[in-house]
Amino acid sequence: MDQAKTARKTFPCRRLGIGNGHHFFGYYNKTVWDKSGRFLLANQVPMMDANLTPDLESEVGYFDLQDGDRYHSLDRTTAWNWQMGCQLQWLDGAPGRQIIYNSRTSDTSSFYPGFGSTILNVDTGVKKSLPLPVYVVAPNSKYALCIDYSRLYITHETIGYSEHGGSKAFPNYPADDGIHYMDLATGASRLLCSYQDLRNFHPVKSMEKAIHWVSHIEINPASSRILFLHRWTERVKDETCFLHRLITVNPDGSDMRLLECSDHPLPQLAEDFDPNAVGTYDYEKSEYQISHPLWCDDKRIIVWGPHAGSIHYHLYHDADNGKVEVVGRDILTENGHMTFSPVNKRWLLSDTYPDPQTHERILFLYDMEKQVRHDLGSFYADPKLKKENRCDLHPRWSRDGRQVCIDSVHELERQMYIIDVSALTEGQS
Repeated sequence: MDQAKTARKTFPCRRLGIGNGHHFFGYYNKTVWDKSGRFLLANQVPMMDANLTPDLESEVGYFDLQDGDRYHSLDRTTAWNWQMGCQLQWLDGAPGRQIIYNSRTSDTSSFYPGFGSTILNVDTGVKKSLPLPVYVVAPNSKYALCIDYSRLYITHETIGYSEHGGSKAFPNYPADDGIHYMDLATGASRLLCSYQDLRNFHPVKSMEKAIHWVSHIEINPASSRILFLHRWTERVKDETCFLHRLITVNPDGSDMRLLECSDHPLPQLAEDFDPNAVGTYDYEKSEYQISHPLWCDDKRIIVWGPHAGSIHYHLYHDADNGKVEVVGRDILTENGHMTFSPVNKRWLLSDTYPDPQTHERILFLYDMEKQVRHDLGSFYADPKLKKENRCDLHPRWSRDGRQVCIDSVHELERQMYIIDVSALTEGQS
């Protein structure tokens, strides 16, 4: 890396969750702060790591940042994982303080038996059950997009939910399952696009014998356009064999567009290949990986992935024959969890995966105008943590763009931290 393009200084870092329990949020794609900036969502568990079972509970709650960071427990759920938590999030378009999160149910007649979601009014304590587990909620809080977490547990265990009775077999690309659109007011749902639809959309040969799934579903700020990663593989136990496409579509399933495809040869399919020889982060650092896409605004998407023969942070314009721009060439050279400031798109927040020797992860801001990376801190990751129970930083912005929140295990506990970046984001001309 060009050291002249990297700046380092000290930024105030504050730990939450002092006392009993471990705390984390999960993914990087939504803010943990409520609209007032006072309450910060979190999951609380009694251990830093554990193998996930269908009965393992996580508390759902929040920190009161104006009352000594006191933690308030609201509910419990067994529908969660270490990477994404229980998809806990604020319903910004709903009145008052309302949250949504995934839960297990006793309903065996639902489309995904045993799984649903819960809307909880934090002010009144009133709960509402919904028939499908959510993956992402539209910013207007009118609808959510839903997929089968049991299928994910087979294809991409890190982000799936386990079930009693062990894993079950799934068809490779069924016509009756895929991404579901669910109305949050009524719970009514419809199939937005099926795995068979995706298999038949600009098909390539490597799809023929593969199992297909979808991840990283995101909705633009206007709630009018959806992006997702379509993935497929013949070898689910080896993530370096995953193949990827970046696709966008309207909420009614129309105007589907293929923005990128990283289909490539897979020597790992040889019979003598040993998937146990693959390192914990080899997949995340693959030169073919399309990873962590997120809307920059209603028309542009930031993503780590290959385009035109090289892999970078890329900015895609969601349009037919839309242009693709490299972000941070020769500076941002590793995969990360990237988001733009909600108040100033000049600032790109991201992180790195652990260095294989030091096990340190770097949290940073990238100045899009001056093309300078500002390192905010280095955080140790316990190498004993593996794919399914690792703790990525997953940085998330405060709504005013003055702070960021991360999950970390650098103190040998799984806890949440707030870093004040206002001196940088408000002090640069």
